[in-house]
Amino acid sequence: MKLAILGSGQIVMDFLTMAKDLPDTELVSMFGIEAERAKMEGLANTYGIGKICTDYEEVLKDPECDTIYVGLPNHLHYTFTKQALENGKHVICEKPFTIKSAELIELKELAESKKLILVEAITTRYLSNYLAIKEQIPQLGDLKIIECNYSQYSSRYDAFKKGEVLPAFSPKAGGGALMDINIYNIHFVVGILGKPDSVKYLANVERGIDTSGILLLDYPGCKVVCIGAKDSAAPIRSMIQGDKGSVVLNGPPNLCDSFVVNLNGQESQALDKKVHPHRMYEEFCEFARMIEAKDFAKAKEMLEQSQVVMEIAEEALAGAGIVLG
Repeated sequence: MKLAILGSGQIVMDFLTMAKDLPDTELVSMFGIEAERAKMEGLANTYGIGKICTDYEEVLKDPECDTIYVGLPNHLHYTFTKQALENGKHVICEKPFTIKSAELIELKELAESKKLILVEAITTRYLSNYLAIKEQIPQLGDLKIIECNYSQYSSRYDAFKKGEVLPAFSPKAGGGALMDINIYNIHFVVGILGKPDSVKYLANVERGIDTSGILLLDYPGCKVVCIGAKDSAAPIRSMIQGDKGSVVLNGPPNLCDSFVVNLNGQESQALDKKVHPHRMYEEFCEFARMIEAKDFAKAKEMLEQSQVVMEIAEEALAGAGIVLG
């Protein structure tokens, strides 16, 4: 995979710290605005990125690049992904995929018509511990309750309270608690149960954006609560409860660090199946494999789950009166 990286923000910085461990990935270029050139040049020197570009057309026309990683703010995902697909590039797009589900459907159809791989970078789905949790589900019997709480006080919330609106809390930029951290909870649940029968979002809304909220998902026989907060903090964990036992994941679902299986009448079992300390390693290994193998069936499967998640998020935000973009 010959990768062009769009952006130089926090998520890209995190990715770069482990990129050297990826066996089948070459960092061809990094794209950003002129004001970020000095920062990008420093990153290029540190992490072995081939070149710096401030003209997206240069990236799109580069024959050395076959894949584009969109690490830009949420509201830019659709436009930059569409241009990449139109120019014959595979795309890895950061979560949330798009702001509107219709945008994702359009991108999905475009990728299919061009025979290109399009995937959402959402670590949870690719982590060995998450896959191991899914393997434990049959032992839990009939699922009754799932509770996911990802509450993490944002360093940007203090600025927001003072009137400074950064992308993390900007409706225009597609920010807010649901689209930032609660999206991981939604993927965690949808990967297990699929599409819910109903969606309701109880949000704390300040200046048009959700700073925290409780998402309620109703499934036949199973009720789900997804809590996401950027204005307050609490122990982060997820619990899956069935009539024959439970699974407890300590820590956020985008890390899936380790988990405990509790079966009725048996001793608890602590498990950790991770293969690399960095949360993004397994997803990017799988992206490279999909692209190399032209595994469109797997990409389609991943896109279908992303579409369900986007539909849930869109319905939740609309119900709470929140308009993004």
